[in-house]
Amino acid sequence: MFDTLFIGGSVIDGTGAPAFEADVGIVGDRIAAIGMLGGAAAGERIDARGLTVAPGFVDIHTHSDFTLLVDGRADSQVCQGVTTEVIGQCGFSCAPLASSADAGAVLGYVEDAVDIRWRSFGEYLDRLQQAAPAVNVAAFVGHGALHRAAVAQAAVPGTGDQVQAMVRLAEDAFDAGAIGLSTGLEYWPGNTASPEEIAAMSAVAARRGGLYATHVRNRDIHYDLGFTEAVATARQTGARLQISHIQPKFGAPAHAMQHTLELIYRARREGVDVAFDIIPHDWSHTCMVSILPPWAREGGTARTLERLKDPALRRQMKDNPRPIWRLVSAGRWDDIVLLSSAANQDLVGMNFTRIGAQRGTDPYDAVLDLLLEEGEGLPNVMWTSRSFNDADVCMCLREAGCSVMSDTLALSRRGPLKDTIGSLSGYGWTARLLGHYVRDRQVITLPEAIRRLTSQPAQRLGLADRGRLRPGAFADLVVLDPPGVEDRSSVLEPLRHPAGFHHVMVNGRAVVRDGVRNDERPGRVLRR
Repeated sequence: MFDTLFIGGSVIDGTGAPAFEADVGIVGDRIAAIGMLGGAAAGERIDARGLTVAPGFVDIHTHSDFTLLVDGRADSQVCQGVTTEVIGQCGFSCAPLASSADAGAVLGYVEDAVDIRWRSFGEYLDRLQQAAPAVNVAAFVGHGALHRAAVAQAAVPGTGDQVQAMVRLAEDAFDAGAIGLSTGLEYWPGNTASPEEIAAMSAVAARRGGLYATHVRNRDIHYDLGFTEAVATARQTGARLQISHIQPKFGAPAHAMQHTLELIYRARREGVDVAFDIIPHDWSHTCMVSILPPWAREGGTARTLERLKDPALRRQMKDNPRPIWRLVSAGRWDDIVLLSSAANQDLVGMNFTRIGAQRGTDPYDAVLDLLLEEGEGLPNVMWTSRSFNDADVCMCLREAGCSVMSDTLALSRRGPLKDTIGSLSGYGWTARLLGHYVRDRQVITLPEAIRRLTSQPAQRLGLADRGRLRPGAFADLVVLDPPGVEDRSSVLEPLRHPAGFHHVMVNGRAVVRDGVRNDERPGRVLRR
């Protein structure tokens, strides 16, 4: 007898193979059988005729490290079919911590929302499991956390002894269950790290069989240097390389995407194990505090806020020759939009030309003012711009080794995170892929798109029995209506759930039923 039986669906198994009509039987947390099972006994029978049954989606790159502790319901993800998240990306992770104050540097940090008692990576993973997330969670350890734990808040490269301390902390994280190590080389403190420090981190991932994922040092004018550095690091250390959100940004030359792919093809021919992922969107986003030069972040949030009050230091901040977005140095304030701010929610959705005019100040000063007004939450102020090229997204999708991800936070429109915005893609990234790029533009087929969301990232990450529909695999699955899938989020309404997702199961338990989210939280922390 099955606990749950999905009847008559069009099954896409996650391998890229064509769809086939079948029933899917679930017992406990596993898929028990796939075939013509309509006559079998079942505790619950769900009519999937006219719908597609697929493996639950594996989001290979998220920043839900802290938000899952604040509210583990992860409605924004499960309501679009995501059943597994991979946190600890771009060098950000919640552990290890030298002190509880260091958690404030993590994306999604909410002051006083969580009792921060962990210090080690293993203690953090234990705390995450106690939070009972709705999704499965696998974790990378972030170089930024390792650097802060060993070097404190100094905006300087680690010394030899400090790098060795980072290595020991990274080894401890892998012992505790980390599946990879990440760097964020456009962000502080990654942008202060030497190539030797980064190579030492990558070498730990190589020794432990984990992925080395990197947000490269530059993706605009000097994009080629960033990608070349990433490949050189992997070649030197033997690490398996995952290049995060590979799309070049505003300021890169027109040929940048094609040239980047050629660099990757060449590296593969030379024996480097390299793959990449993309955000299925032409809107980019990041934390606004990243506009500041490294010295302005030194000493932590409290010191940064003090500097933001000093007129002379503010002038120096504005003279930063390498802002994270070239739109800033180009003065393209019309194209940069405030995406989230707890202190200034009335300004969300406005561009910075308008914000500056409304406040009677220069747009750049308006940016610094908003950061100051945010107080301890300043790492969570987000802005967005249309700085990616849609043609680049299509070019990447046609490359078989390209996974697709969100680069955002697991959120909920109810509870303590109800007003939090992680990105424009947060509530509808899978719907945008399946609707805009697959159904409407036919860039890739539906079975291939499902593979990019399921078995491909699962295999890349070493997640056993996830990402495929087959007997014995974990019962993570989604039932959707491909013709009806629609991303309904927008700049002005980023918190809208998509259409077209009927049922979602995590480890054999329904989290979405008939398009309605329940309160089930059956996710697990997946340790290596």
